[in-house]
Amino acid sequence: MTTGLKIVLAAGLIAVAGAVAVGGWFIQQGFSAKGEPSALEVAIARQVRHLAVPRDQREATNPVASSPEILADARAHFADHCAICHGNDGSGRTQIGRNLYPKPPDLRHKDTQSLSHGELFYIIHNGIRFTGMPAWGTGTPEEDRESWTLVHFIRHLPVLTEAELAEMKRLNPKTPRELAGANLPAHQH
Repeated sequence: MTTGLKIVLAAGLIAVAGAVAVGGWFIQQGFSAKGEPSALEVAIARQVRHLAVPRDQREATNPVASSPEILADARAHFADHCAICHGNDGSGRTQIGRNLYPKPPDLRHKDTQSLSHGELFYIIHNGIRFTGMPAWGTGTPEEDRESWTLVHFIRHLPVLTEAELAEMKRLNPKTPRELAGANLPAHQH
């Protein structure tokens, strides 16, 4: 048996043993969404996410200039579409966010803030498979101005003001029960 063949066989056996170990771990732990991912799982997921974004997309620059009007539009869109999972403040601490697996990231944290504009856009536009993050983009990346405005808002999250949070709360979707309660006389609330 040649040395090359021995190396291939040894690598194959290591891969099979690794797959068996991972399979055994999943059987023991189950697939519950209630658990927290391990540090290794988080590290692997981040690396896979990074590699899944094509290089030209990672290096893309935001074609939409930031302005107070752009941030206001993005803030309203985020409150209506994104806050249900990510929270108005971007923390991910919502009823839905707490029950997803993996949990939505804290968008204010350096792990998200260190992503390039292109990476953030790609995630918003295309979503992330096997997570709760849907693809929100419409049309081609060149046409998707709305996702680019959200990139500016994500960058703004670490300095979000109380007034902006209050505005977003008013813009959050309301349940039928909340809407019915809003129409009751004040003494029946």
